[in-house]
Amino acid sequence: MKRATLTVMGLLFVGLVGCAPSKDFDVVIRGATIMDGSGEDGYVGDVAIRGDRIVSVGSEVIGEGKVDIDATGMVVAPGFINMLSWAGESLFEDGRAMSDVLQGVTLEVLGEGRSMGPLNDAMKKEMLEEQGDIKFDVEWTTLGEYLSHLEERGVSVNIASFVGATTVRIHEIGYDDREPTPEELERMKALVDQAMQEGAVGVSTSLIYAPAFYAKTDEIIALAQVAAKHGGIYTSHMRNEADSLLEAFDEFLHIAKSANIAAEVYHIKASGRANWNKLESLLNRIEQARAQGLKITADMYTYRASSTGLDAVMPPWVQEGGRDAWENRLKDPAIRAKVKKEMNTPTTEWDNGYLSAGSPENILLVGFRNDDLKKYTGKTLAEVAALRGTPPEDTAMDLVIEDHSDVGAIFFTMSEDNIRTKIQQPYISICSDAGSYATEGVFLKRNPHPRAYGSFARFIGKYARDEGLVRVEDAVRRMTSLPAENLSLKSRGRLTKDYYADVVVFDPNTFGDQATFSKPHQYAIGMKHVFVNGGHVIKDGKHTGDTPGQFVRGPGWKN
Repeated sequence: MKRATLTVMGLLFVGLVGCAPSKDFDVVIRGATIMDGSGEDGYVGDVAIRGDRIVSVGSEVIGEGKVDIDATGMVVAPGFINMLSWAGESLFEDGRAMSDVLQGVTLEVLGEGRSMGPLNDAMKKEMLEEQGDIKFDVEWTTLGEYLSHLEERGVSVNIASFVGATTVRIHEIGYDDREPTPEELERMKALVDQAMQEGAVGVSTSLIYAPAFYAKTDEIIALAQVAAKHGGIYTSHMRNEADSLLEAFDEFLHIAKSANIAAEVYHIKASGRANWNKLESLLNRIEQARAQGLKITADMYTYRASSTGLDAVMPPWVQEGGRDAWENRLKDPAIRAKVKKEMNTPTTEWDNGYLSAGSPENILLVGFRNDDLKKYTGKTLAEVAALRGTPPEDTAMDLVIEDHSDVGAIFFTMSEDNIRTKIQQPYISICSDAGSYATEGVFLKRNPHPRAYGSFARFIGKYARDEGLVRVEDAVRRMTSLPAENLSLKSRGRLTKDYYADVVVFDPNTFGDQATFSKPHQYAIGMKHVFVNGGHVIKDGKHTGDTPGQFVRGPGWKN
């Protein structure tokens, strides 16, 4: 008996010492300045990862990692969250998410007003017909099915999404300018309810655009109330960011109060020189609402130009009924004359992007579907009008018809001083408002806004490090824990034990953007390592090809 006991003890000793695993952790990051997402001062320490979780943060890690990184002089932080991403289609073309992941983005939040589900048969047909350079099959119906489909295909970043109020409106009403019947509204609410249970993080609107523009406030409140029931948030590209900016915010606030829901302003801005002085009033209204206990936040991209389509320069009434109806109207000389007049008339009825730009010289054309028009990529509307020998208003209408699209465009409408003011607001997180691209292949057929390649790197490199407008630690907080908390995401957004291992390592001295408006396809520099759910996606500044991204579900998910 004694001999057997000794044998067992001997085996235990061999198991603990002689046969111990050669490595204790999957990853150890040593000697970096830890910025944990809290906003507190950074400090030097180690981070250890096992599987898809963080297992140690702070003190020196005793033991070895299968990947053991000497990060002396580097910063280690949680992965960044892109609060407004249009990567829903670009990830089909390239799941590596190169332009975002090389900035440290580990979560793409999709669905500004329109989401990739729920779809009916007509919407699926339209999605196939309206595809541009990127082609994909529509193999899903609901939003949850889309996000699961993308995860199964393999993506390098995590994905989450709002359910778009525009999408559920099209699902039930199409492109008509009318209110839903009581029965239609109930079906719209049911679609939001289903999406929330599938994992949507909330409901979103883009009220500047048709057909979202046709929705009345009460309709939006009804949908937001459904999202609130599941713990989601309401987020909005407000009805106006120019002449009626403050009135649009009043509507936004009324929706949040009426639905009893946390709410975020998409890409907050004051558009058009005549409205730049309204930013202070807008920020004051937000501060007052927050002081009253309302959960009001915002996000922004770090540039003075926006990017949308030429639909933003034309009144919503001409776009009723969808693209074919819009294009047919633009072929009518009488309607063209009316549109042209309204494009040049100040109004509070709709957000006139043509007047906000101030001049067709401030509208840069960057994306066409029609190969015959791609020669105009990178030219201003004024330049194209001169080349074609037509007035800029007519040129815009003709391009929409010929391209059978909104025509991608960049609008220089904002003040750099206002950008710096927004940078300093503690409740504003960061977005790209763009897809996630690569400097190769199909992506080179158009010129995106440089924010696709630089919005996050620019926040830290230019505005925090170089200009000192905020501490780097706070910049990190506003790209990590702030959006994670706003979205009620579990175990994301901080370097904390047992949280998911979405971790970035960057050089604080060199991390920054390189993309410009004239040469946008340039990756950010200085991002050394990116881990997504523990998967090593960026190693020594190069993509590994790993695709560990997951569908990150919101608080209403029913598993």
